[in-house]
Amino acid sequence: MITCVDINIKQGEFTLADINFKVEKGSYMVLMGKTGCGKTTIMESICGLRKIKSGAIWLNGKEITTLMPAKREIGYVPQDGALFKNMTIAENIGFALKLRKWPKQHIKERVAQLATDLGITYLLKREAHDLSGGERQRVALARALSFYPDVLCLDEPLSALDEHTKDDMLDLLKTLKKNLNITILHVTHSKEEAIQLADHILKFEGGHVKELMPAEL
Repeated sequence: MITCVDINIKQGEFTLADINFKVEKGSYMVLMGKTGCGKTTIMESICGLRKIKSGAIWLNGKEITTLMPAKREIGYVPQDGALFKNMTIAENIGFALKLRKWPKQHIKERVAQLATDLGITYLLKREAHDLSGGERQRVALARALSFYPDVLCLDEPLSALDEHTKDDMLDLLKTLKKNLNITILHVTHSKEEAIQLADHILKFEGGHVKELMPAEL
């Protein structure tokens, strides 16, 4: 469960004021609103990538407001995937596990499992600079899921994909939603994505948020 209490963020002229919401464990929450409305800002704050001015962020009953990102155990997929181009795909997927000092054999087994689950086994020996958009997002998803996070944050994961690849990724996200007991936050402008994936929607407007059901879009 994610709980944000009285969150205030100020960056120059941009302000988010008194943001309060709760995301139940295992729920798929889509964040929507116009460009620059604060969707990604809130997601980055939850991940620990952006400081808040005031308020508190809680994860599964523990306050994480001041924790470093690595201590929050949140899987994060930025919009461009942010893969390490000097590493193979297998090394990218296992990177977080190496940092956590997993045994090499356990890393190898976890990487192989994720590659099978996400349909990217054929990529494992390749390097990250030679991937299609859909392949890049699958690899980024595998890396974010590698350490069994309680929360997965996706920042516009489908925005740069062609229609066919987007449909494939939508199907994959539906499968993850069904099969993993994980809380997911998903930033998008797409009404279609929200209707197909969301249990609940947070709509950002004028520095505030309101919660909607997909049927209300």
